[in-house]
Amino acid sequence: MYRDLKWKIPLILAVVFGAVWLAYPLKEKISLGLDLQGGMHLLLEVKVEKAVEASLERLVDDIKRDISDDDLEVDRIKAIHDGQKINIRMVDTLDLPPVKKVLESYSFLSLSGEDSDGLGLVYQMSADQIKQIEENAVSQGLETIRNRVDQFGVSEPTIQAQGVRRILVQLPGVKDPERAINLIGKTARLEFKLLDEENSLQTALAGNVPEDSEILYQRVENKETGEVTKEPFLLKKRAVLTGETLTGAEIRFDTDFNEPYVALNFNSVGAMIFQQVTRENIKKRLAIVLDSNVYSAPVIQDEIPGGRAQITGRFTSEEARDLAIILRAGALPAPVVILENRTVGPSLGKDSIEKGITSIIYGGVLVVIFIALYYKLSGIIAVTALSLNIVLLAGALAYFGAALTLPGIAGIILTVGMAIDANVLVFERIREEIRIGKTVRAAIDAGFSKAFRTIVDANITTFIAAVVLFQFGTGPIKGFAITLCIGIAASMFTAVFVSRVIFDLTMNQRKLDKLSI
Repeated sequence: MYRDLKWKIPLILAVVFGAVWLAYPLKEKISLGLDLQGGMHLLLEVKVEKAVEASLERLVDDIKRDISDDDLEVDRIKAIHDGQKINIRMVDTLDLPPVKKVLESYSFLSLSGEDSDGLGLVYQMSADQIKQIEENAVSQGLETIRNRVDQFGVSEPTIQAQGVRRILVQLPGVKDPERAINLIGKTARLEFKLLDEENSLQTALAGNVPEDSEILYQRVENKETGEVTKEPFLLKKRAVLTGETLTGAEIRFDTDFNEPYVALNFNSVGAMIFQQVTRENIKKRLAIVLDSNVYSAPVIQDEIPGGRAQITGRFTSEEARDLAIILRAGALPAPVVILENRTVGPSLGKDSIEKGITSIIYGGVLVVIFIALYYKLSGIIAVTALSLNIVLLAGALAYFGAALTLPGIAGIILTVGMAIDANVLVFERIREEIRIGKTVRAAIDAGFSKAFRTIVDANITTFIAAVVLFQFGTGPIKGFAITLCIGIAASMFTAVFVSRVIFDLTMNQRKLDKLSI
């Protein structure tokens, strides 16, 4: 028995000191949830219909390319967003059969109609394909927002789908709500578009915009007066390059004026396209467009190899940094709108913390008084194990970086109540063994060994329930489940292992004929 204590005591000391080291200082190591420290609560709706429209436009480009590769001649291919259809207008009926053959490769498109003159085809996107695009828009939006928030540096955010097309975002401790909203809500669709220099901007502004062109604006701020104006640009609708090929974005400062800009890096495909575009359009202007806003439109002076570009726009350092975060995290597949925006103040959290701590203290004191009066000296051993249980719980929460919430405090309070259960089972078993005439040492051995299986069974069933809550529950329920799981593991260690070591250590110090239990 003494040999076992030689490794058991150092193990207990190592675990306890490790928990203290992890938890100290407690205020810095354990972050508080939204309900305790305040922050932002956002409910977003993903405009999934925009994702369907964008997918339809990309599909039109793919069909154009396939038809062009087969040297077929068509008058036009146009997306019809009302009903998610594609209209193909032929030049000659001779090309009709081969065009139909090309469209057969798109299994989610079905021929829904033909023009009376035999030169027009209308294809319909299937309902299953539309549903899949909408579901992907929500799931991709969820992941993109999570990546942005992670890079923004918010501790323990809650980001989860709610319903079919909504996303719940809770950001504890956010001090600048407007900046957070801009970071989360920006679609961040990056496009490189050539200026339409063949047509007149003034004519387009008068209402005669060419079919393949569009008018977009650049926001220009006068730094001296603060006046903001919008400069119009006539651009080609088709983007020559998008942010989908982006591999990196970081803030840098130019050497002349020390102004921040965002440096971009493309993958091999993007680099090849960018080099080709700049080679074929020297002395033409290439606009950098983000969410339909022109940031800059420089003149291409020479071919640009290496897949590098930059976005300038008279940014502040914070604006450039946030833009780099957004671009690194990727574009949202569809715009999001804010349905609900609440700022939670910290006063409620302060009051909740105080009441939670008070309840833990009162509950702990009552348990200590009862156990000490009922089980006497053995009860003091159980109280010691209970104290270590709280220390281990704090260390584990700090190690896993868990955020403490109101349900988490409830989990701790429940753990305090449950932590003594294992000791009660052991003590009652020891009492039974003493009553049938066994010695103190034999009664202790039998009490721990015979109660062990019952303790394990009871804690495993509770642990499984807590794991299920964590797996399928939302933020507050997960907070409760985490503290409950950690509390169960800690109470198993303290009640079964630590309490036994204290009993064995006492028995080795002196021979007991009677146990205070």
